[in-house]
Amino acid sequence: MQELHQNISRRAASFAVAALLAGIATSAASATEWMAWAGAQTPDMGNQALAFLPNEFWIHAGDSIHWTFRTGEIHTVTFLKPGQTRPAAFSLVGINGSVFIGCPGTTPDGSSFDNSACVSSAPSTPGQTYTVSFPSAGNFKLVCLVHTRMTGAIHVLSLSETLPHDQAFYDGQANQEGAELLSDASGLQGRGHAKSEHTSGNGVTAGISAILANGGGSQTAAVMRFLGATTVVHVGDTVEWTNLSTPPFHTITFGTEPANLMPPSPGMPVDSDGVRHAVISSPNQSVNSGFIGSPNQETVGQPQGLLDFTRFRVTFTVPGTFNYICGLHDVLGMIGTVIVHQ
Repeated sequence: MQELHQNISRRAASFAVAALLAGIATSAASATEWMAWAGAQTPDMGNQALAFLPNEFWIHAGDSIHWTFRTGEIHTVTFLKPGQTRPAAFSLVGINGSVFIGCPGTTPDGSSFDNSACVSSAPSTPGQTYTVSFPSAGNFKLVCLVHTRMTGAIHVLSLSETLPHDQAFYDGQANQEGAELLSDASGLQGRGHAKSEHTSGNGVTAGISAILANGGGSQTAAVMRFLGATTVVHVGDTVEWTNLSTPPFHTITFGTEPANLMPPSPGMPVDSDGVRHAVISSPNQSVNSGFIGSPNQETVGQPQGLLDFTRFRVTFTVPGTFNYICGLHDVLGMIGTVIVHQ
């Protein structure tokens, strides 16, 4: 009888272990990989949606999200620890081809995030993918380290809770949000042209953008173009560029690109209203504006910041054709020309 009891106990224990393993296998098998996208653009790459599409998900613990990058403009998929200081995307020495800082560095594709350590992809290229899994319930903020107003929210629910949406819903939302942001960017172009004409007789708008918010965070519709890109002036005239974008920076770069685009060319004078003002006296002269833009936001509890550098001026003293680029976005087609007549 005692031996029979022991056999029954062993069988019961074996069934319990088998049930536990089956439960684990079932849980693993039921984990879902959700599809999402980072960025959208028009065929000419001039209009950009700086956005996670969609930028809000409800998923189960154990699920993962697989992002596909779709634009020539770079992005990251990044989750910082709560309270972690946001790092710069790149080192300040040698912006062209500089080292990605990350949070710090990058983490492997398929990394898990649970708020205990940061997770980040590398800066993207079109078609690249990156997957993050979420092992435990919680609410997590998604950011792009390259664009400060590109955020999202991931709501991870326990397995006992019912998810509000399926993949088809998110696919439709992504397509709609991307199309709306690109349409908004297209509408901004007319405003950018009009603004440059009102600001200066020889004015050029160096990009324009608008930040939009939704339940998941913020998204940006951006025009990566010089509006009024071909400007015709005479010797002695001054051309003025104004960046109407926030948060994207731009540069006005003539000639050879410097290794570090962030600072302006050495020795450049500044007008009394705080605008950097270069003089170009040769078609072979290299001049870089440095970063221009207005990325800063006024924040309660933080010191008052200085005025942003949003404009740049160049006076041309010789005739010729002077080509220039935005050193940050020339790969998207952000280029321009100044034609100077005698």
